[in-house]
Amino acid sequence: MADMPDQITFYGNADSGHAYKVGLMLAVSGLAHTYQSIDIGQPRHLRPEPFRSLAKFGEVPLLLHNGVPYIQSDSILMHLAELSGGFGAESPLRMARVREWLFWEANRLGMCLPQLRWARSFAPQDYPPGAVSWLQSRFDVDIAKLEAELADGRAFIIDDLPTIADFSLCGYLFWADAAEVVLPVGVAAWLQRIMELPNWQSPESLLAPLLAL
Repeated sequence: MADMPDQITFYGNADSGHAYKVGLMLAVSGLAHTYQSIDIGQPRHLRPEPFRSLAKFGEVPLLLHNGVPYIQSDSILMHLAELSGGFGAESPLRMARVREWLFWEANRLGMCLPQLRWARSFAPQDYPPGAVSWLQSRFDVDIAKLEAELADGRAFIIDDLPTIADFSLCGYLFWADAAEVVLPVGVAAWLQRIMELPNWQSPESLLAPLLAL
């Protein structure tokens, strides 16, 4: 008896860079899935089922794979890489290098850049005096690190093949204008290479709510 195909449902939102990381991996890898947009403007206790019960922290992204829920964008990316057998999962050593970038992203770029976007495009009143300047200083250090890493001419962050580390790192960089930050030349060129990958789409296009027929 043939194995049943994997059943993957992805819950996201077009305003979430964390959801975009996962959506981009699904698109570029070609993993078959269905997509459901979640209104993150709704209070978490009002978000629809089964999302509300399955998303432990009430946040997008959520991935449902063969009935098992997976949350937190970088953790989902690791699961999808292992499922695909590529994008960093080709060997234990390669995945170790990928994990290093995933944890760096979560603590550094993935902390300051989303906050800068929120502060400068949505809710500046949410931030006390000095907070945005501090976030900008963090971003400046982080983007300089990324620029330095790419300065040796490699196409992607690990080597010349894209991995989930690239998808994680780029998640919010496509909103640089909304965050009012300037990207250095090497980082901009790396983003362009990501945009040239098969099936790449912008966050707004990839994660837009599906229209009912």
